[in-house]
Amino acid sequence: MNGPTRRLAVAVFGGFGLLLLAATWFQVIGADRYRSDPRNARTAINLTTKERGLIVSADGEILAQSVRVPENASAYARTYPAGEAFTPVVGYTSRLVGDAGIEAAYGSDLRSRRDVTISDAISAIFGRDLRPRTVQLTIDADLQRAAFAAMEGQKGAIVAINPGTGAVLAYVSSPSYDATQFLGSTAVEARQQLLDRPDEPLRDRAGQELYAPGSLFKPIVVAAAFDAGTAGPETEYPDPVELALPGTSATIRNFSRVACGNGKTVSVATAFIKSCNTTFAQMAIDVGAEEIGRSASGLGFGRSIDFPWQLATASFPARQLADDPAALAQSAIGERDVKASPLVMAMVAAGIANGGEVMEPHIVASVFDADGNQIRSIPPRALARAMSPATAAVLAQLMERVVTEGTGSRASVAGVRVGGKTGTASRPGGAPNVWFIGFAPADDPTIAIAVLVEDGGFAGDTATGGSVAAPIARAVIEAWTTG
Repeated sequence: MNGPTRRLAVAVFGGFGLLLLAATWFQVIGADRYRSDPRNARTAINLTTKERGLIVSADGEILAQSVRVPENASAYARTYPAGEAFTPVVGYTSRLVGDAGIEAAYGSDLRSRRDVTISDAISAIFGRDLRPRTVQLTIDADLQRAAFAAMEGQKGAIVAINPGTGAVLAYVSSPSYDATQFLGSTAVEARQQLLDRPDEPLRDRAGQELYAPGSLFKPIVVAAAFDAGTAGPETEYPDPVELALPGTSATIRNFSRVACGNGKTVSVATAFIKSCNTTFAQMAIDVGAEEIGRSASGLGFGRSIDFPWQLATASFPARQLADDPAALAQSAIGERDVKASPLVMAMVAAGIANGGEVMEPHIVASVFDADGNQIRSIPPRALARAMSPATAAVLAQLMERVVTEGTGSRASVAGVRVGGKTGTASRPGGAPNVWFIGFAPADDPTIAIAVLVEDGGFAGDTATGGSVAAPIARAVIEAWTTG
């Protein structure tokens, strides 16, 4: 064989080798990827009739399951028996509009692999269990329902966390919707109808939307000042009704339009309990953006959280504010460019309740095989130390006083010590967004909570965090501690 012929033969055999490798890749190694791709219509249609594993709550209630179709014993239909209170977490699986929530994030665990494909046959040969798995959440079913009911359909969100473990106990986005409408042939139309609704039920307000936190940012300023040593609970600050911002003609004034103390000086403790804007604006200027940014970062701002779905990242632009004391003062009361999700604000409450250590929030507890054996669990994981234990202890005491004698009195629960902080974030041309964060029992916290109500809820322009969000938090805390 001469040289050119030999080279041609090598090229031909090499090409066949590449084709064989490519076919092997697509049929075996890459099979799962292409099979689960939502653009694969044939596979999507096939998977909707396959059995999927259970999604259950922390207390074992079934939130999603597959049931046999009466007309076809080999086919399954997905059902969501717990209803729309759980949709923002459980999500849905649809051949026409894709997957969402836990159904999407844990799809490879939930779906049956008994599809008689090459990759599944190979897995079976090596003894792999091809049956669908069960995913257990950290969500408490009764608490989730209580939180959803407390919102009464108002636009907003509630997130409750176990401060010591980071387990998400409730994750409510309101209003919600019925996921079963995405299971049939009219899924596309149903989704468009939801998209057209003015109350936007498809938005995940709990973890994927950012809002100005208003006065909920004040505990972060306090933590920075206490840890830096620039202030303590009894430190006295000037007590004006309005504070002139350095280098500008603008001012910051107290929400109540009156002085917080005697009009001369006011302690940090009193200013915190009464939520005095002028005090915290000056405190922020004194402690500086770098220290506040450090505390904010420890509490979840600017951090990427490992979660089943993409979360919005809370922001406190410390570098931009370092040389702009006027902007820093406005940011100290949760305005300007400071933004956070209810999930992150629940982390703030949880970090204070947990002695300054912030646990990374997680919403899945375990994955079980078809025989009920645990094959994977999500252990608690510390995210950061946001403040010293001493600072956290003082902040927790101040937050308890906010509920017993300050703006958060409507969050009080009989027989339970509750700590909290209210927030009212004004919006140009609209009613304010109102907030409450808190924890209970204050002497040994087992729940930390964030409540957000958009546009003032039913109260509209007259709404405050204390009048609207605090009572909602009370209902949730009461359900947890006395239910």
